[in-house]
Amino acid sequence: MTTVAQPPRQCLSEGGYEIEIAVQGYPGKAVCHGGLGWSTIALLRGHGRVALIDTGSFGQRQLILDRLAANGLAPIDVTDVLLTHSHWDHSVNWVMFPKAKIYLSGHELAWAVKEPWGVTPVPELYVRELEGSPQTVRIDAGGETIPHISVHSAPGHTPGHVFFLLSGPSRDVIFTGDAAKNRAELISRTADMTYDQEVSRRSIDAIWELWRRRSGTVLIPGHDVPMVLDEGEPRYLVPREGAVAAWFGTALDQLTVFDIAMR
Repeated sequence: MTTVAQPPRQCLSEGGYEIEIAVQGYPGKAVCHGGLGWSTIALLRGHGRVALIDTGSFGQRQLILDRLAANGLAPIDVTDVLLTHSHWDHSVNWVMFPKAKIYLSGHELAWAVKEPWGVTPVPELYVRELEGSPQTVRIDAGGETIPHISVHSAPGHTPGHVFFLLSGPSRDVIFTGDAAKNRAELISRTADMTYDQEVSRRSIDAIWELWRRRSGTVLIPGHDVPMVLDEGEPRYLVPREGAVAAWFGTALDQLTVFDIAMR
């Protein structure tokens, strides 16, 4: 039987947090089967908190449980969930964390609950529950969530999209969500899936300004690998992981693995 290797742990430390990429985002789209939605999920531990930045979708649930368990944690131990925006591939798993505060832009939530049902990437029932949940904390640009992590407005992909900035003593860490989904969007300063290309460009410009501000600052995008600036150009910090296993044979132990990491 073909063994499908699991990606290694991807960790860094800054600002009193251990930051682990619980699920690595992937910069791709499905061609024939609708949305792919392999988004980045970051796990932060420090300052008495266990936090996630974005939560992925149904397909990532077991990966989240496994990564929590590897750190001796369970969903009930998660204290904070920071959502960059409301789309299904970033938000639906907030329901896994019954004790956590769920941070989402108030503007984003107000917009999301009014979106027409059945025709957008907004998970209608999940945002409706989030609107009335006592766990929900509505946030605005300029505010702070958990210690040392501030909120920055980044509309374009959605009207109320935000990104998060962890301010550390030696460098910053920027969690962009889908304001800048991947390296191609950062370099081209154009965005796929935006309601207004010019608005997205201004958000990407704001991200670049913060990224250049301090040497060594790490940028963690919504659908790509963490990166830093090397002589002004984005450089990946870890190898990209990506593979699909398929049953094309006549038995379950006959798996064909397609490596799509493009290393």
